[in-house]
Parts: sequence; C-alpha cells; structure tokens
Amino acid sequence: MSALFNFQSLLTVVLLLICTCAYIRSIVPSVLDRNKVGFLGTFWKCARIGERKSPYVAISCLFMAFSILFWS
Repeated sequence: MSALFNFQSLLTVVLLLICTCAYIRSIVPSVLDRNKVGFLGTFWKCARIGERKSPYVAISCLFMAFSILFWS
C-alpha cells in the first residue's frame, strides 16, 4: 500500500522529512537557504518547522516510533 493512502505511513514520511531537512540545514545551511520559494522551498519550510517546533516534533517522533513498534 502506498504511503499516501495509509495515514500512519503518511505521518511517518512527513516527520522523517521534517527531521531530515532540519538536520541538513544544521550541517549545511546554504543548501536550503538559497531555495526559499517554489518546490524546493518546501524543504526550507520543513527545516524551519523542525527548528522552531523541535520539542513537538521530537515528541511526535517518539510517539510514532512507539506506535510503529508496538501497535503495528
């Protein structure tokens, strides 16, 4: 089944995208900072969400990990 049709998989993909973009921006900020509009701007926005809402993203990642490990 595709991740687009399974809500839990979609949330997992979105959380992984946010965490990955925030990590890449912390290592090499120039890669994401030069593309702030258009399709590649989505990655910049995900990095900003990961930086500013990091406690909520971390709690969501922990909850998603436990739900995948124990409820799936």
